[in-house]
Amino acid sequence: MKHSLTLLAALIATPLAAQTGVDTAGAGVLIDQAVQHSEVMANLEYLTDVIGPRLTGSPAMKRANDWTEARFKAYGLASWQEAWEYGVAWERGEIAFRIESPFVRNLTAQSWAWTAGTGGKTRTGPVAMVDVSSPESLAVYQDKIRGSWLMLRAPSNIWNPDGPPMTAEDSAAMEAERAARMAAFRAAPADTSRAAREARRQFAVDRNYLLKNAGALGVLTDASKEYALMNMSGSAYSVSPLPNVVIAHEDYTLFSRLLERGMTPTVSGRVTNTIGTTPVTQWNTVAEIRGTEWPDEVVILGGHLDSWDLGTGTTDNATGSMVVMEAARAIIQSGLKPKRTMRFILFSGEEEGLLGSVAYAARHADAMDKVQAVLVLDNGTGMITGMALQGRDQDEQLWKDLLAPVASLGAGTVRSANKGGTDHLAFIPYGVPGWNFDQESRGYNHTHHSQVDTYDHAVPGDLIQASAVMAVTGYELANLPALLPRGPVTPVTPRTVLPPSPGLAAK
Repeated sequence: MKHSLTLLAALIATPLAAQTGVDTAGAGVLIDQAVQHSEVMANLEYLTDVIGPRLTGSPAMKRANDWTEARFKAYGLASWQEAWEYGVAWERGEIAFRIESPFVRNLTAQSWAWTAGTGGKTRTGPVAMVDVSSPESLAVYQDKIRGSWLMLRAPSNIWNPDGPPMTAEDSAAMEAERAARMAAFRAAPADTSRAAREARRQFAVDRNYLLKNAGALGVLTDASKEYALMNMSGSAYSVSPLPNVVIAHEDYTLFSRLLERGMTPTVSGRVTNTIGTTPVTQWNTVAEIRGTEWPDEVVILGGHLDSWDLGTGTTDNATGSMVVMEAARAIIQSGLKPKRTMRFILFSGEEEGLLGSVAYAARHADAMDKVQAVLVLDNGTGMITGMALQGRDQDEQLWKDLLAPVASLGAGTVRSANKGGTDHLAFIPYGVPGWNFDQESRGYNHTHHSQVDTYDHAVPGDLIQASAVMAVTGYELANLPALLPRGPVTPVTPRTVLPPSPGLAAK
């Protein structure tokens, strides 16, 4: 942290970038405010240690909305919450799993979200590896499915850049394996018709109902991380009536090896979950600083406030949310006045499929042509290293100029790449320029969606740097002399819950 602050203190803002119209005059003031008066760690600690994990649909998520709205107002911003409707709530219950044979010991296990429990009963049965990727393959494995805990795929090959150092030979072999898998995927014939896509989507919804009806006890899923770290996902858009239990990668690979030896392990387990029956309302927290010259034009800085519930959702994505809040604080308390309105949005429902940001963009679809840009932070606790251009390579010089005042902090890299998986994607179909900052990993592949995603793994100096970078670049975009050119506009189809095929749910 001390090294980062030394760099920040030595920073001198660069002059006007004439080629792109980037005015960097306010950068020094913003950097000073973000560095010398930072509140990012105090806010992060309260959000994660006091409010805790913020699963979409949970009471804690609403407490986070209320607290962030109050914090924005305390800093002097206008702030409010915008509602959207979400599937059903889900609550995690108690879980106990163990190996019964060929030896006895407890399993590290957690329930996949939005899946059912075991009805309060302990279910004991053999472990079976089955391929149920299609209705035809499901029929082939009928005898193995009944009364078994199912593994639906081979163990993952873990490639973790945060893990122990590898030799050059290890790295080359891993890259060759990945390249071979991609080549095989591209070479495989695929039916890409709309009917085929819909059929695959319907089968994905039906499969767990079909497995339950076939007598399966449940599904075992590979956590795919090292050191018995868990992994989590799930959504109300794919509620399962069949228990799905994430187990440690080391246990999953053990079962795979035993099955290959012709030995069948036996597992017993009990899990109690609660699935709601009616839609619930969720909220995005919104705050803004009104523009002085073009108040109807908007720059959006965003991150998602929701999280998974195994840890406290610190690096995914309390860090990004609190950096957004800190950027807002730095801008308004610096005394600078942006020419365009700056809007700060903490989205909910990101973990279940970008649902909060998709709902926000749809609600404000008529105003999307007035959105200058969307900047999102959602890749952990690491410092910002630069920007991936998201297919807008024509903006390379623009981003070099935007980052010039913070380049000496390590945030000067501009690269031609697309980034997925977070809320900037919700705005791109409307033609809005949307970006997600590049960040240092800082162990993100370990903490992400796991039980160790806690405050202990936040890096203060990096988050202070990220706050300064986000404040500077967002403010510069708000003061550009003109709106950025729009991207292509593509149809946006509202996502709906696909029910199981008629008759399946009732069986």
